[in-house]
Amino acid sequence: MSPPRRRAFLGAALATAPLLAAAPARAQREGPGLGEIARSRGLAFGAAVQASMLAADPSFARLVDTECALLVPEYEGKWGTVQPQEGRFDFAPLDALIGWARARNKTVRGHAIVWHQALPDWTAAALAEGPRRGRALLEAHMDAVLPHTRASIRDWDVVNEVIADPPGSDTPQASGEMRDSPWLRCFGPGYVELALRLARERDPSLKLTLNDYGVEEEAPHCLEKRRRLLALVRSLRRAGAPLDQVGMQAHLQMDRPFNPASFTAFCRSLRAEGVELLITELDMRESWRVPEGYPARDQLVADRIRAFADAAREGGVKTFLTWGLLDRDSWLVKDAGVRRTDGLQHRGLPLDWEGGRKAYWQALADSFRAA
Repeated sequence: MSPPRRRAFLGAALATAPLLAAAPARAQREGPGLGEIARSRGLAFGAAVQASMLAADPSFARLVDTECALLVPEYEGKWGTVQPQEGRFDFAPLDALIGWARARNKTVRGHAIVWHQALPDWTAAALAEGPRRGRALLEAHMDAVLPHTRASIRDWDVVNEVIADPPGSDTPQASGEMRDSPWLRCFGPGYVELALRLARERDPSLKLTLNDYGVEEEAPHCLEKRRRLLALVRSLRRAGAPLDQVGMQAHLQMDRPFNPASFTAFCRSLRAEGVELLITELDMRESWRVPEGYPARDQLVADRIRAFADAAREGGVKTFLTWGLLDRDSWLVKDAGVRRTDGLQHRGLPLDWEGGRKAYWQALADSFRAA
């Protein structure tokens, strides 16, 4: 995945989405949700959500309650929301999501501390002053965020999207294997290790995650990005950096080739470095050449999702999150850079526009049950 980004909407879905009057009853009639099915096999399932949508739409909230055991804040944990001005922290949106989850016995994971987007202008200016100023900035942010969430979030995406997109990808970087970002320009490549060590100093038992995208499929640029990610993980582990988990976002595309055995082997190579694996932002961008009609389209998507989920499980993945739950809320139908141009809408999430379970949902359920 690359910019333009799905995370720019920050509630735009809520402004345009109708309430789901009948969906919760249908979900209840259809039996246990994906979270319960996954848990019964020693797995975890959840989705990215927004606290404002949970508060404003009870029908949507009931669907999330039914389907998800694990939640990730879509934007509430990002720097621009938590610390919009230097030294002024606003945890209200994140606390609202955490409170909703706690009342329903659901787990929340954190997203994201160090990222090249969702940074207020003042942070970029501060990082440009050099590594001494940058380190003070990062330490102050962690000193506020990690103690505040210590009782409720035990897994954070400490570093997010640090690998450069190779030639052939949607937004290739001309040179360098690390993404050109304010963090890289401030610290050099060592900023990833620095961020992990600073997080571990503040919370010795927190699970520290490196999260990235574009390594799931078999296109040449995806294979190169796999090589780069694996090399970084190996370097960090050999340096003794406290890296516990690697998240793979899995913004899949139907028009890219996928080789299950190859992806399983990649997952096992990562696992061999002593890290746990998560699928953190799963969704599916359809090809422009899919057949007409929802049943045929949905089955093509479901077949790929089942193959991917099976391959991930075989490689050691035990946690699966989708980036949203309903098609109507997906960045795939809102972001002009990835929206379909033929008048149709992507159907890239487990539940349809009205909250009904699709073949995609069944593919995940079947994969989890096969664990």
